[in-house]
Amino acid sequence: MAFVPAPGYQPTYNPTLPYNSPIPGGLSVGMSVYIQGVAKENMNRFAVNFMVGGSPGSDIAFHFNPRFDGWDKVVFNTQQGGQWGQEERKKSMPFSRGSPFELVFMILQEHYKVVVNGNPFYEYRHRLPLQMVTHLHVDGDLQLQSINFLGGQSAPSHVPMGRPPHYPAGPGYGAPPPHMNNLPVMSGPPVFNPPVPYTGRLHGGLTPRKTIIIKGFVPPTAKSFAINFKVGSTGELALHINPRLHEGVVVRNSHLNGSWGPEERRLPFNPFGPGQYFDLSIRCGNDRFKVYANGQQLFDYAHRLPAFQRVDMLEIHGDVALSYVQI
Repeated sequence: MAFVPAPGYQPTYNPTLPYNSPIPGGLSVGMSVYIQGVAKENMNRFAVNFMVGGSPGSDIAFHFNPRFDGWDKVVFNTQQGGQWGQEERKKSMPFSRGSPFELVFMILQEHYKVVVNGNPFYEYRHRLPLQMVTHLHVDGDLQLQSINFLGGQSAPSHVPMGRPPHYPAGPGYGAPPPHMNNLPVMSGPPVFNPPVPYTGRLHGGLTPRKTIIIKGFVPPTAKSFAINFKVGSTGELALHINPRLHEGVVVRNSHLNGSWGPEERRLPFNPFGPGQYFDLSIRCGNDRFKVYANGQQLFDYAHRLPAFQRVDMLEIHGDVALSYVQI
């Protein structure tokens, strides 16, 4: 069965430059735009533009422009009718040549909030109504790894099976179309930059099609961290994902009835390198977990706990920084 990205979670991986694409559903308060990439060794500048239209010469509601030019700075502006407005600048450079980065634009009522590598960097007040923004444009001296548009509407606290989070119930809404019935389910709103150790409760337990999204960063000095799907009442671990940086392996196992089972170690690739960002999607199926990293299938893990619905907690601890978790 092919993997289907969860509603509201459909990243574009390794896009070519220039990137110029519509923003799904347009821009709205509560959305976040995640951009992961690597600054080139010879980086001079790059730009992220929130565009009013996708053609050359379209107005730019928000121009974000880091410049390495001897006076390292980031420039912010708006272009309307072919004319630039008053430039705002911050003489600080949060990007390093040759290094990976995570750039987040949070769309708030009064402004865009820019977060770089987990640290708040700048707030740019809206000069054009954000509802006018239709496209995102990225170009310059960087390599893009992923672009993702998240949120825009608060997810309900509980989602009935068969109804994806973005499909509301109630008067005026019928049953979801048949093709949506197999979409994964996420039941909670996202959490941004949660502290580690992290504990999240899976309301209603672990059910088929439930998808967990984890985005984070492995510090350069990291040795090990763990992601656990846990039965809170007994402490049993249905799935233990344990990247061990000093060994260069990702161990998977279960801890049931007081003892560990056989380890699984083989992988087609290891996404958890020191100093690297990762993007995990963990989907529960009827007979196994399916785990994807950075858009590629990483491994399947057959259920060893037959009553996997008893799993009601997600734990993450160790040498990792989290930027986004949705359960």
